[in-house]
Amino acid sequence: TATDQDGNSFEWINYGTQDWSIENAEVVTYRDGTEIPQVTDDGIWASLTTGAWCYYNNDSSKGKLYNWYAVMGIHDTDPNTPNKEFAPEGWNLPTDAEVTTLEEYLIANGYNYDGTTTGVTTTGNKIGKSVASTTGWESSTNIGAPGNDQSLNNSSGFNAFPYGERNESGLFQSEGSSASFWSSIEGDLDNPFY
Repeated sequence: TATDQDGNSFEWINYGTQDWSIENAEVVTYRDGTEIPQVTDDGIWASLTTGAWCYYNNDSSKGKLYNWYAVMGIHDTDPNTPNKEFAPEGWNLPTDAEVTTLEEYLIANGYNYDGTTTGVTTTGNKIGKSVASTTGWESSTNIGAPGNDQSLNNSSGFNAFPYGERNESGLFQSEGSSASFWSSIEGDLDNPFY
């Protein structure tokens, strides 16, 4: 386990040359202690240009969701103010290259749902079931879908839970069908695991 700046413990796993957190962020401050505000109102969320977090449907029994500005450390509107660090000491928001390295590692090590070990460019990425949590997914009959026999999910230990997301309009969507992740590229709210 590791500990974030707010004292929350989180689990992580090593995949080849990388360490990845296998739990959602739970912070309400940046690394230096500056507060990340909670925003519940749809309209306010939609108009934000600084960091914020919320619970899905404003339900505290659900995981925290963060906007782009929060994960990039944009905490005020002064262009001369340096950004804050969102990730705990020793950790970082993943780059697209780091996500690709994880995908390639999982594929090469047999985590595609069909057991193939060829890369994204040849047969496609089929690691969704291996990184998906064993609960919370909408039922599906599609082969390889996380909602198809969830007991077979999460062989990699990554534990992606389908918390959904809050879109640019402040509306909540995709709970049960989407586990989205931020990378360090603006606007790149993405699910890299198919």
